[in-house]
This record gives sequence, C-alpha cells and structure tokens, in this order.
Amino acid sequence: MNKIRAAIVGYGNIGQYVLDAIIASPDFEVAGIVRRDPSNVPDELKKYQVVKSIKELKDVNVAVLCTPTRSVEEYAKECLALGINTVDSYDIHGGIVNLRRELDAVAKANNTVSIISAGWDPGTDSMIRSMFEFMAPKGVTYTNFGPGMSMGHTVAVKAIKGVKAALSMTIPLGTSIHRRMVYIEVEEGYNFSDVAAAIKSDDYFAHDETHVMQVENVDNLKDMGHGVNMVRKGVSGATQNQLLDFNMKINNPALTAQVLVASARATMKQAPGAYTMIEVPVIDYIYGDKEALIKKLV
Repeated sequence: MNKIRAAIVGYGNIGQYVLDAIIASPDFEVAGIVRRDPSNVPDELKKYQVVKSIKELKDVNVAVLCTPTRSVEEYAKECLALGINTVDSYDIHGGIVNLRRELDAVAKANNTVSIISAGWDPGTDSMIRSMFEFMAPKGVTYTNFGPGMSMGHTVAVKAIKGVKAALSMTIPLGTSIHRRMVYIEVEEGYNFSDVAAAIKSDDYFAHDETHVMQVENVDNLKDMGHGVNMVRKGVSGATQNQLLDFNMKINNPALTAQVLVASARATMKQAPGAYTMIEVPVIDYIYGDKEALIKKLV
C-alpha cells in the first residue's frame, strides 16, 4: 500500500494532535513539519524533517494546515499551487463560502483538492445539522457550544496587541446564544481597558456577549475540554414534533486533529476543487475497504 504522505503546517495545539492522529493511521506517513522556527525542534519531532517552507519537503500528497484561521487562505493557495492537496479547520462561518470559491479556482487550476473548515464546528457538526435538515425539513436547529475553551477565539485574542497570553471560554446560554469569557495577561506598557475594547470589537467577539478579565496566569485556567448540544424540533412530511438531539463532550484539539486527518484521506478520492465536509461522501473519510465498510456500517 502506498501511504499518504502528509505534511503538518504549524505545530501548536492542533499540530501536535495531528501528529498523533497521523501516526495512528495505517494509511498515512509524516512527510515533514513546517514551522516558523525550524531550529526549535522538540524531542518528538527529531525523527522527522522540520522545515520553514513546504517547498523544502519532497513528495507531499496533502498539507494539514494547523495555522490560525486568518492565515489559512494564504497557506492553502501556496500549497495548492505546488500540486499539494490541503485541509484546514477555518472557523469563521461567514467567510466559508468565499474561501471555498477562492480555493476552488486555485485547486482546479493545479489539479489539486482542498477540504475546508474540516473541524467539528464547522465540520462534523455541519454534517449532523445537514442530516437533521433532511430528516425534518421544516423546523429550527439550535447549536449550543461548551462550556469549554474555544481554540479559534483564543488564537484571535492572542493576535491582539497588548495580549501576552489568553484563554477564551464559550458558555452556552441556550437557543444558539453564547457568552464569551475571555481571560488575558496584559503585556507591560498596555492599558487593560484599551486591550479589552479591542477584543470586544474583533469580529470573533462583536456578535456575542463578551466579558474580558485580567488574570495573573492564564495557564492556571486552561482546560481543553469542550462539547456541543444540537437540537432540532421540526416536521417530517406532515408529522409534527420530531425532536432530534445530538451531544458530545470532547478534547477540542484532539478531535479537530482527527477530523483533519480523516479529511486529508478524503482529499485523495475527490475530483479537483475545493469542498466543505458536507459535500464529500462520508465513507471517503474512513480507512478501509469500501465494501467491508458498507457491510459493517449500513
């Protein structure tokens, strides 16, 4: 079996778990790791090639982008233009359609595949919402996150000037309404009130109730646990009061990483172009013989 050679682009919280998921997948092998500082190599990476640019790696089939959401488009376009498939966990819901359009053109021009927003929300939760939609076409679905650490929101806070360290917690209030609890350490020379105002005006936070608090040590508050509850009350045909309920409690970066690796597998089975997870056959994410999987799962 020719294994899928995957490069990990970025080695933060998600990148570390992506390495675990690739090692645990029998159809993958690590092609290398791309880091901003390739001279900083932790012990677990010393057996792999660590580089500053993906151009330095050979025979890469797919790049798993573990970068901040706002840099996904740049990295994805670079990789796709080099003939390398990409997957990412881009999580700005309002930007997904435009990102798909942008990457679709690049992927088709270079005979490559990109699966975008391949996390758990957007991502696998999107797939569940889609199932709810055809099971009960009329109705309302509520998605309630947490309580737990939001990695995307935390990364967004860390990018704001004056923030030394940060943690963003998502607290569900019900009916898809959330409170954002943001804990920060402030860099010397910056005013907390100014930094808090900048956080609240950022697109990640401007649409939710957001509270920003200054703390001495963010690490003392961190917990990677997260979760989601999705409920749809709707109508099947002419039958009212269909109640659909989905719950999960997870380690956030570990699940995101596993979904990214499953999506990397799926890129090898699609025609050139960019896709969201709901556009890809479910069976393409799973390792194994197709008929054996049908026998097992159907």
